Amino acid sequence: MVIDELNKHRIILASRSPRRQELLKELGLNFEVVVRDWSEKYPGHLKGEEIALYVATQKAAIFRSEIKENEIVITADTIVWCDNKVLGKPKDKVDARRILGELSGNTHEVISGVCLLSSTKHKSFFSSTKVTFAELSDDEIEYYICNFSPYDKAGAYGIQEWIGIAACSHIEGSYFNVMGLPVEQVYHELQKFIAPNPL
Repeated sequence: MVIDELNKHRIILASRSPRRQELLKELGLNFEVVVRDWSEKYPGHLKGEEIALYVATQKAAIFRSEIKENEIVITADTIVWCDNKVLGKPKDKVDARRILGELSGNTHEVISGVCLLSSTKHKSFFSSTKVTFAELSDDEIEYYICNFSPYDKAGAYGIQEWIGIAACSHIEGSYFNVMGLPVEQVYHELQKFIAPNPL
């Protein structure tokens, strides 16, 4: 079985995100969480998926000198791209209100860049999901901010939380990508990653 073959490797998830950890567990992968400090800064000329791929690749590069045979490092970065700009993690309640106000009644893209790294190769890819929110009242935005935790999430929201149930009117693409990891795509890319190289 493919999962058994994957679990013969030491898989390292370089992410503090509880949502990414949950998704890999649900997939049936055995993995360890190893986190290194990194800067999520990126060149200003990059846009959309270029940003997510750049940051995910930079996160993986930190492990390049220490990765051993039979190990696979998974790094990821998720951004919310709306009206041609990034909506990041809110700094405070005021910032969360501003971000959610921009998403209200609007369509945005959730883009995840993922990098797989071993001692001999690497593979980078991305997933993009379009999400449309219904109009949110000030009271609804305030309710979400006060009762949930928007501060550790790109775009100030979690699709799996109240706001996703109450306000997400349309989604085009991977739901799990909006949670933070396009796990179906990760699974198939891992299959290809461990496959013997063709002659």
